[in-house]
Amino acid sequence: MTLRVFPQDMLRGNCTRDYTQEDEEAVVAVVEFLSAFTLFLMILTAFMSLAQLELGTNDPYSDLVDRAAVDGLDRLTNGEGWFVPYVDGARDQGNATQDWHNIPVTDLYSGVLQPGIVSSGVIDLERVEALSNVSIEAMTSGLGLSDDLQVRLLIQVEESSNTSRIGEILFDGGSDRSTASTSSVASRTFISEGEVISVSLEVHDGGKAPKVLRITEISPRPSSGAPEWIEVKNYNGFALSLKGWSFERSGTSGSSDYLYKEGVVPGGGLVLFSGDPSSQESGNASVVYDLGATGFLGVGSVDGLDDNSGRLRLLFAEQNEGEGTQVCKVEWNPSTGILLDNTIVWNGGPPSQSSSWNVSNSPTPGEV
Repeated sequence: MTLRVFPQDMLRGNCTRDYTQEDEEAVVAVVEFLSAFTLFLMILTAFMSLAQLELGTNDPYSDLVDRAAVDGLDRLTNGEGWFVPYVDGARDQGNATQDWHNIPVTDLYSGVLQPGIVSSGVIDLERVEALSNVSIEAMTSGLGLSDDLQVRLLIQVEESSNTSRIGEILFDGGSDRSTASTSSVASRTFISEGEVISVSLEVHDGGKAPKVLRITEISPRPSSGAPEWIEVKNYNGFALSLKGWSFERSGTSGSSDYLYKEGVVPGGGLVLFSGDPSSQESGNASVVYDLGATGFLGVGSVDGLDDNSGRLRLLFAEQNEGEGTQVCKVEWNPSTGILLDNTIVWNGGPPSQSSSWNVSNSPTPGEV
């Protein structure tokens, strides 16, 4: 028997063999291409990473400051914050509250605080206003910053239908970065009642906040049995502790000084130091402190500040300093012409020069 092979059969067999080889070759080509492309992506990723490292500071300390600014702003703007008071030196967790903005400044200072200014995703202007009751130390601690870092916080209106509100500063406080070697700023914007409000937190390693308490007015000769008083203003946006601050007075009857170990002055606020807080006119003063019980200030016929010739100084000493540095000095004598119920008012000049003080016949305790 003879086997006959038809041409179409031969053609069919050849085609089948050729197609199988082409498929295998195509798969190999695709695999080789994908392998080469994957290798290319790996090389490109490595190159970009190296380029990024080369363009950056490549400084771990700068990275730490950057991270502190971002994390600090996140804590400040991620919720309402909280406050835990101290009782007998221990945290009173049972009386912890998110309503830290309603705590009086003198109580807020003696506790643990993490400030927060956002409620239900919206910036809370009441909490922003209450930042003036927060000390710089409480702010840096509450935001989780290390002891060698300082802050400056700026909150302002960026956009508003009321053009007079654009650029208005809602809060500005902290320490100057002029002496800083490293600083970083983190910012966020919020919509509040149709306005765009920016929150910028700067973290730096500069010096601590300047001690900007200033005597603004004193009353050495009050009338009608009223108390003597000293008015002091805090020119920083954050609250300042009175720890380390002292008054020194001298006159014909001798000299005396008083060192504060506690107390606080609200940011941008006025405080009065009075010979008798119970009868003291306080105006818009945030706090009235008693210096009558110590004998430093008098009331009625009892003098603390000399009526005719005297000197009053405000001093500040750091914790490791034995003697305070003079911040303000007020001097008067018979030629000054202080009459009954006159006060001596700071006119904004250098606070230790005699030309920076004027006599006024209209006392304004608690008003500047």
